[in-house]
Amino acid sequence: MTAKPPARFICVHVLQTVPFANLNRDDTNSVKTVQYGGVLRTRVSSQCWKRAVRTEFQQRIGQSALRTRRIGERVSRLLAEERGWPKDLAARAGAHLAVASGIKFELEEKDKQVQVNKVIGNALVYVPQTAIAELTDLAAEHRAELEKARDIKKSNDKSILPKDKVTAILKTRNGVINLFGRMLAEVDDAGVDGAVQVAHAMTTHPTDIEIDYFSAVDDVTDDWNDSTGSGHMGHAEFSAGTFYRYATIDLEELATNLGDDAAAARELGEAFLHSFIRSLPKAKKNSTAPNTVPDLIHLTVRADRPLSLAAAFEKPVRMAADGGYAASSRDTLAQYADAVNTFMGDDGILQAGWTGLDAKDHHGLGDRHTTLNNLVTAALETAFAPGGSGAAA
Repeated sequence: MTAKPPARFICVHVLQTVPFANLNRDDTNSVKTVQYGGVLRTRVSSQCWKRAVRTEFQQRIGQSALRTRRIGERVSRLLAEERGWPKDLAARAGAHLAVASGIKFELEEKDKQVQVNKVIGNALVYVPQTAIAELTDLAAEHRAELEKARDIKKSNDKSILPKDKVTAILKTRNGVINLFGRMLAEVDDAGVDGAVQVAHAMTTHPTDIEIDYFSAVDDVTDDWNDSTGSGHMGHAEFSAGTFYRYATIDLEELATNLGDDAAAARELGEAFLHSFIRSLPKAKKNSTAPNTVPDLIHLTVRADRPLSLAAAFEKPVRMAADGGYAASSRDTLAQYADAVNTFMGDDGILQAGWTGLDAKDHHGLGDRHTTLNNLVTAALETAFAPGGSGAAA
């Protein structure tokens, strides 16, 4: 009997209907779109939805990461507000930490309260939140030297703090960085290859962009009734539709990042799946409240390669006879998955399943599960079975 190949990828496919909203705007506050299959679709960028996922993910695992160009200022504020340092000394320490990172920096105008130049890095650093406390402790260890040191005044000034210790802290990781990765070319060996890929979400059908004209009433004018007109007028763009969302976890990459810690990999994988499925970008949430849940979730554990099913919607789905795109999108996804598996062969699929709101069965998507938790658990049991890429060797 031939042994099953090890699991390599978990692919997650989501269909989600979103009402009147603008989850992701461009630089002109317009709805983001994409031409696909010859028609215009509403799009939500992967960066936008990934941030929503990462926020949910951090809450689930109880760890967080910080991305900033102002790490020196962040440490300065901690030194002043929580360690009781004089503000000018705290500002000097933050500037020396930023310079010791080895990242090229810019000098901004002096803080009027402390008369010390602000040092802003030319690149975003991405570190565990705990790194801020570690950098603060490092500054405290060298307080005596910092009290005697000169302020950073020129772009070629040197820090009195130990660069090796600062960069060692900048290279630390936590679960967030091990899963999502880190690009930091300015610090040697600080880069981490991300273990997840997230696609841009797009509607399965053509969409129109709606212009919403609005006005705001001046309450005093309304009360006194002494003039006409509104206090403010404007317009905003919105759209609505059924979105296809896709992501994949590279179990081998995740295992490498975690040093083959199977328990940690499973914990992060589970947290990511739930976070991806449950997350929603928050743009204009107070004026649209588009707080829907997915219509359908499909998970596959694969031994061969990741596989998006976005091509199922290259031909835009048509509205059902009784209205709506969600039901047609579910049918189209199931039919396409079945056709792809027939054409390519399903020997690379170790497990496939789905759950959703539909009373109808979709055999092309594998086994049906009654709850989201059951679906995720089934995928994880297969992915982290002994001998899989996600499990320790």
